[in-house]
Amino acid sequence: MPTADFLTHCLRRAAHWTAAALLLFACGAQAQTAAPRPAYKLHIVGGLVDLHQYTRHEEPFWTRELSRLSGGKFDADIVPFDRAGIPATEMLRLIQLGVVPFGTIQLSSVATQFPEYGAADLAGMNPDLASLKQSIAAFRPYLEKQLRDRHGVELLALYVYPAQVVFCKKPLSSLGDLARRRIRVSGATQADFVSALGAVPVLAGFAEIMTHWKSGNIECAITGSMSGNTLGLSEVASYVHTLPVTWGLSVFGANRSAWDALPPELKSLLRRELPRLEASIWSESEGETAEGLACNQGAAACTAGRKAKMVVVPVSSQDERRRQEIFAGTVLARWLQRCPTRCAEVWNQTIGPARGIVAPVAQ
Repeated sequence: MPTADFLTHCLRRAAHWTAAALLLFACGAQAQTAAPRPAYKLHIVGGLVDLHQYTRHEEPFWTRELSRLSGGKFDADIVPFDRAGIPATEMLRLIQLGVVPFGTIQLSSVATQFPEYGAADLAGMNPDLASLKQSIAAFRPYLEKQLRDRHGVELLALYVYPAQVVFCKKPLSSLGDLARRRIRVSGATQADFVSALGAVPVLAGFAEIMTHWKSGNIECAITGSMSGNTLGLSEVASYVHTLPVTWGLSVFGANRSAWDALPPELKSLLRRELPRLEASIWSESEGETAEGLACNQGAAACTAGRKAKMVVVPVSSQDERRRQEIFAGTVLARWLQRCPTRCAEVWNQTIGPARGIVAPVAQ
């Protein structure tokens, strides 16, 4: 039988460990309660869900990198606009109204209402990424000012998609072979370019391409070299021409009131980090243009797409001459017709001097 002194000792020890356990539990609960929570959470509407711009860059930046960069102070969630059910054509207006405080705007989608915003990426104007960068450098200050003053939208980053090239089912050896073919286009200047080739433009959204293809409504499609591969065009088309008809530009912008309401520390962080996100998207687009073409022809350089057996048609000297003629004689001319005075003035103040092309101003 244990002695009374021994029992007293055991009871004291038990009380000691019970108190310690309770203290440990209380501290743990307090630590959980006091775990740092984001001081501010942003709600973002991003670009197209199935493209690498979104999956490799936009989504990871907002859902992981922002928290890491801010030490957990700031966080965000993001949804692609096509999954959110927001028409691309409405994004600028919704950001202006503050319904969407932060979102990605496809410039081609607003160019019907505001033709001047499409100036830097007119069809046939930028045959390579260096040309596009030159056009953007000249045009960006104007675009920033217009978005801020006219729409109350703060331009925070400018993204580029990979080169938009032509996929076709029937044999293709040059741009001239596209005459009389029905070709999917995504906007007015692509339609102008296609029409000048003697082809029939069919306006359709990216998600609608395969439906139009399977129904026979189109026999060619202009889209990104890799996005076309991802979409499945490489399985139903046999030829892809390498000329970048356009590239595809998107603006990441904020409602001005929503931007002004952000904590100064968060604004500073975004001003510092969003240019890095922009640069990574531009680098990805350049690499993806080349890899998309590699995947479409089944080359060893293909690591991220489906290896197909398409014929890749290079740009010939004849194609290059045709591009220049169509741009100057049709695409630029028709773009100027859509807003005669304003577009000519914008062009001659921005891109025209940089590219050595003067637009006639309507009298």
